[in-house]
Amino acid sequence: MTVTTDTGAGVYSAGILDRERIVAQPGFNRWLVPPAALAIHLCIGMAYGFSVFWLPLSNALGANTPEACKTMSLASALFTTSCNWRVADLGWIYTLFFVLLGSSAAIWGGWLERAGPRKAGVVSAICWCGGIAIAAVGVMTHQLWLMWIGAGVIGGVGLGLGYISPVSTLIKWFPDRRGMATGMAIMGFGGGAMIGAPLADMLMKTFKTPDSVGVWQTFFVLAAIYFVFMIGGAFGYRIPPLGWRPEGWTPPATSTRPTMITAHHVHLRDAHKTAQFWLIWAVLCLNVSAGIGVIGMASPMLQEIFGGRLIGHPEISFTALSPEQKTTIAAIAAGFAGLLSLFNIGGRFFWASLSDKIGRKNTYYTFFILGIALYTLAPTAAHMGSQLLFVGIFCIILSMYGGGFATVPAYLADIFGTQFVGAIHGRLLTAWATAGIIGPVVVNYIREFQISAGIPRDQVYDFTMYILAGMLALGLVANALVRPLSDKWYMSQEEVAAMQAKTAAANAGPTGSFGIGKGGFDGKALIAWAVVGIPILWGVWITLQKTAALF
Repeated sequence: MTVTTDTGAGVYSAGILDRERIVAQPGFNRWLVPPAALAIHLCIGMAYGFSVFWLPLSNALGANTPEACKTMSLASALFTTSCNWRVADLGWIYTLFFVLLGSSAAIWGGWLERAGPRKAGVVSAICWCGGIAIAAVGVMTHQLWLMWIGAGVIGGVGLGLGYISPVSTLIKWFPDRRGMATGMAIMGFGGGAMIGAPLADMLMKTFKTPDSVGVWQTFFVLAAIYFVFMIGGAFGYRIPPLGWRPEGWTPPATSTRPTMITAHHVHLRDAHKTAQFWLIWAVLCLNVSAGIGVIGMASPMLQEIFGGRLIGHPEISFTALSPEQKTTIAAIAAGFAGLLSLFNIGGRFFWASLSDKIGRKNTYYTFFILGIALYTLAPTAAHMGSQLLFVGIFCIILSMYGGGFATVPAYLADIFGTQFVGAIHGRLLTAWATAGIIGPVVVNYIREFQISAGIPRDQVYDFTMYILAGMLALGLVANALVRPLSDKWYMSQEEVAAMQAKTAAANAGPTGSFGIGKGGFDGKALIAWAVVGIPILWGVWITLQKTAALF
């Protein structure tokens, strides 16, 4: 379906997915856009929860493992139909998720800015849900390579496009509250696993039979559910017309504008040539590296440090626990992981919103200075045997991990302007892909080295915490070096006007509110928020039930 418009400046046709078709009309409520973004982010956020499938899949062919399977290579595991997959082989899908997320966001970020968020959201839905469906076929045929390509590669592309699809749109809709707007959407990515993991567990139990672990059926159901939500979110996207601003809001005068917030725009082709881009890249990479390493080892870390203390037997170390006792503390550690997830989600909204008040650079100063203190204090809390202090430290750390993701798009908009912020953010996400390798490698390999050296299990993480604090110190330096850009990097007003001409032709008009953005939480907005809010509340409830065991 196309619409042909004669603007006097030419005739063009806009398809139903095109950017020109989603420019908001008078009466549109801007509060409908964040739930549309959440609908997509809550679905792709299940990438964090895919580990719920590893153990069932590792027994997909039954518990008996032939001797030849125990020594098979990774290449053999990709094509075997007679051996169970190892968890380590399945875990590569998790790595592919975040490598492809960062690289696809970088590669297609510029296309997204031209095509608009609706088209990007639809492509994201097709890739993410189609990739899961292909992975289901891989489970049915017991072909690991098909799972890698389906969920890991194709799904990873969907992750990247879905992740950045709402960024520039929300920043343009909420110029008065950039941090809050991106925080609302990006908290959904952190919350996706909180909803998806327990839902997947319920579905696997429903579909489980003597001949099936229920994973491929679960994949198909999740793909169908996610497709409906993601397509709904994509079609809910609208962009403001050229010159729109919230009613009653006036941009600060140049003389009073904070020097870290520009009124101009940097072209995508030039952003990566600036020192500021790479400094912010380092800021994100180092903040994420420290946090993601903890996320990956949260459960074993709590168990090995506190051991029998978790069940009222402080005299028993982790290695001396019976199998039954280890099962009990594993459930408690699962509650710890769930609590960290809640703080990861809440931190995305809290810190991003706070950055609107104190500025992005000061927010990252807080992350690094407070983070250094907390990582340094963590070993002391462990040796004191203070479970409550230890848990509290890492809850705050994970809130800042999530806050770093949610604050960085607004940081980029402040420095580089809003014209290409989505694409610039896409390129910056290569920092996440890098951190996804650095963080787990540092934590896991230092842990293995310490254990091999005979260090007691309750002390193997001490040195790791100091290394992570050192990473944050480097991030602190990088953040301190971020300065406003030189005027030479900004596009001329004529160049900006030429790039916006197509949208301007479709929506010519004076600067103002155009009757758009009014309504606040009216009936439509309440319904839209309920659609995404109810699943979030359900996920929070399930997580709190599991967390109760921690205390």
